[in-house]
Amino acid sequence: MRDDSAAVAETAAAETGTRARTRRAILDAAVALLSTDQTASLGDVAAAAGVGRTTVHRYFPERSDLLAAIGADILDKVAAATERARLDDGPASTALERLCQEFFELGDRLTLMFDVPQFMNWDGWEEETAADAALLRLVDRGRAEGSLDPEMSAEWVQNVLWSLLYSAWEHARSHGAPKHAALTLCLRTLRKAVAP
Repeated sequence: MRDDSAAVAETAAAETGTRARTRRAILDAAVALLSTDQTASLGDVAAAAGVGRTTVHRYFPERSDLLAAIGADILDKVAAATERARLDDGPASTALERLCQEFFELGDRLTLMFDVPQFMNWDGWEEETAADAALLRLVDRGRAEGSLDPEMSAEWVQNVLWSLLYSAWEHARSHGAPKHAALTLCLRTLRKAVAP
């Protein structure tokens, strides 16, 4: 016979897993929907996520709660992408390209960051995140080692990177370019832009 406390713990873990999957489904549906229709309602998000409107309201009572959760999720994904890029490995120019590829995979989240005004005004954005600091250090290293243009400040290269990523996603989204082609153009342009 099973111990009742083990059964309760197992049930709680299953409920937690279900809640996490539901929350993730809502966030992913909201990102996909809001990146193409910024006026989408919570009801629209519920339909896209395949859940009821009351379920969405249980997780995110107001639209601002959903946007804050998306913002936090974007910051987490940017941090994870920065980690995966292994910025300390190899020449800085190669690491910068790896970072660009990782950030490109954020897709619709990038579109939201730049297109939805609420994100730019959201108080959850820090002035400089750990990912920002890592990128700036990488550019400084590249300038010092000679693999990146020493005349370009780290902040300028950071802005160029984000602008190119936005342009690549816009090219894929609005002009129907295959994502791999948009990424190839993005990397080629970045390589030329920051070359010494």
